[in-house]
Amino acid sequence: MRPLVTGTASNENENESKDRRTRVTVLVALAANLVIAVAKAVGGLIAGSPALLSEAAHSVADSLNEVFLLAALRRSRRPADERHPFGYGKERFFWSLLAAVGIFVMGGCFSFFQGVEALRNGAEEKFSGYIVGLVVLAVAFVAEGVSLLRALSQVRKQGGAAGMRDPALRTVVAEDGTAVLGVTLAMVGMALHMITGQVVWEASASLAIGVLLVFIAYRLGIEARDQLIGEAADPESTGRIRSLLKAQPEIDSVEALFTMKTGLDSVLVAARVDLMPGMDSEQVEDVAVRIKASIARTVPEAQQIFLDVTDRSARETAADSPAATGERGGA
Repeated sequence: MRPLVTGTASNENENESKDRRTRVTVLVALAANLVIAVAKAVGGLIAGSPALLSEAAHSVADSLNEVFLLAALRRSRRPADERHPFGYGKERFFWSLLAAVGIFVMGGCFSFFQGVEALRNGAEEKFSGYIVGLVVLAVAFVAEGVSLLRALSQVRKQGGAAGMRDPALRTVVAEDGTAVLGVTLAMVGMALHMITGQVVWEASASLAIGVLLVFIAYRLGIEARDQLIGEAADPESTGRIRSLLKAQPEIDSVEALFTMKTGLDSVLVAARVDLMPGMDSEQVEDVAVRIKASIARTVPEAQQIFLDVTDRSARETAADSPAATGERGGA
């Protein structure tokens, strides 16, 4: 049977609209992170603050990751071709994995380095340096908060949990949420350093930021890995497909059902079913076409549907044939 490729103009327009909104969200985050990264780096050098320099590395990592996410949005919507017959939807997951690696290497590792160096060698800061650092962090907190609110607003518009399935949007939310918490840690560490004169507070803040970034990078990386290696469709969609198949009067049994996400909003469906006995080839063809159309209507993201249909009586007859019996006997 040939696959059934579905997709209406309304679905395509809706997906393009979602991508445009996500692109704006990513661009807002990129602009905020670029400005903040420069401010944090300058403030960190002036203040000699390890926590502030760790936050600068965090913002640089986030800026690079936003570039990755913009590439994901552009490349994942390319149409299928001969070399990639199922399309380029998984590019979204690939670039999200690179973003997770960027958070780990550029953000987490540098933050650990700054924290350890501060504990080993100390850090001398003037009062003016503390003030500059705290002002920069306060501005960063506001900017990151605005970017986070923009991302969360889009998540709500796209259905909450459903919106978080978009790896680009999920990464922006994770980055901005982590940035707000990281800036808070840096401010607390710097303030305690200023009050007590003990650099251990600021070094601990830098190490805490590193732990936070490594954890977020790990979570994002695991999610991207699962999607890259072939994650099944969500249980609700799979259950609807299975129920639809079992409800067909021409189907005797559903022997196997496999689903795999091929992109953000595209799923491959493959099912092996036994038909009721006594159907000729033309009836089988008609039934298969109707069932595929029903699946496509029930689960719009099912863009490739494959049915392996078998007449149970024909299969049992073939299994009981002398040739088949002889093969089993000789095994």
